[in-house]
Amino acid sequence: MKTQRVKVEFSNLDSELLSGLLETPSSKVDAYALFAHCFTCGKDIAAASRVSRALVAKGFGVLRFDFTGLGSSDGDFANTNFSSNVQDLLAAADFLRDEYAAPALLIGHSLGGTAILKAAASIPESKAVVTIGSPADASHVAKQFSCDMEAIVANGEAEVDLAGRKFNIKKQFIDDLQAQNMTHLPALKKALLIFHAPLDTTVSISEAEMIYRQAKHPKSFITLDKADHLLSNKADAEYVADSIASWASRYLEQQTLAKKKPNVVPGAVLVEETGRSFTQSVSSDDHTWLADEPLRVGGDNLGPDPYEHLLAGLGACTSMTLRMYAQRKNWPLDKVSVTLSHGRSHGDDCLQCDEQNPQIDIIRRQLVIEGDLSTEQRQRLLEIADRCPVHKTLHNKIVVNTQLQ
Repeated sequence: MKTQRVKVEFSNLDSELLSGLLETPSSKVDAYALFAHCFTCGKDIAAASRVSRALVAKGFGVLRFDFTGLGSSDGDFANTNFSSNVQDLLAAADFLRDEYAAPALLIGHSLGGTAILKAAASIPESKAVVTIGSPADASHVAKQFSCDMEAIVANGEAEVDLAGRKFNIKKQFIDDLQAQNMTHLPALKKALLIFHAPLDTTVSISEAEMIYRQAKHPKSFITLDKADHLLSNKADAEYVADSIASWASRYLEQQTLAKKKPNVVPGAVLVEETGRSFTQSVSSDDHTWLADEPLRVGGDNLGPDPYEHLLAGLGACTSMTLRMYAQRKNWPLDKVSVTLSHGRSHGDDCLQCDEQNPQIDIIRRQLVIEGDLSTEQRQRLLEIADRCPVHKTLHNKIVVNTQLQ
């Protein structure tokens, strides 16, 4: 599959520019994902690149970016902390929401996973969260520079060696880590998938067990067998991406609308394919929803079929018309329910057919009218039902003019 790679920039809470890379399939994007890399890593680390590319091949658009003070992003790493990483993630989600569509899938590697779990509650459009080799508690990262802790506390900061690179860690970073807790995990209210390797020497698999115990269902756990913490083996990264795509599909079906809302003039309706076999994105000037076909005819059943839309239009118009009429008459109408079905009559079974129209479409409409109404009032409302605008339109001669643009 051909992909598109776009370098993007957006501002964090302190108005510093963060550098990101958005990768999308050349065809329609099924849903957007936000990827958070591991502590002191960058967006171009092999694991992030491989997982992102594999997800793009599955139809996802994936944004990964450098946290403040790392890679190509502005800012001083020494002034950052776990909380600022969470804020950076929210800034990235805001960017996607404003320019494309809010991320439906959140993925975090190592401490990035811990941060994504914290940020998830503030990204309401997200439906599924994935962690890869992540600690349950942000304070776990302090173990990476525990030997320097005394110097950090005594001097307010110290230069530490992390994976062969030098970083300044300030006491405020430690204080922020110690202020974190796991109270957000039971309240996640999103599907959760946890990846962890039993042989991970950086973050113990017991951390994954802790996340799993704290989180509520739906939740899943996948062991990565012999994988290392950084998913250095390409096959491990691709396995993670394939598993994410398969798992997420059941939770992100409604996210096939994940795109920037199109401009539709009032009174018009735009219908577009979403990339699935029959699924359609339907947009008016204020609303977006799905149309589809049922599974038995090859659809994905993600929305009402075309005739259900037709019946819904007539039913809604009928109910609204009765409500307006009753209000105008000050009648005690409590509730209106309209049940509709569509069918066809053929040949000798059709008394209203003629030679030019050997069959007709029949819509059966059943009204339930609740309220302290007289028999005369109920009869009048039955008559008014036939006067709703959509009913009249269906009985008028209809001409559909189709043009190719």
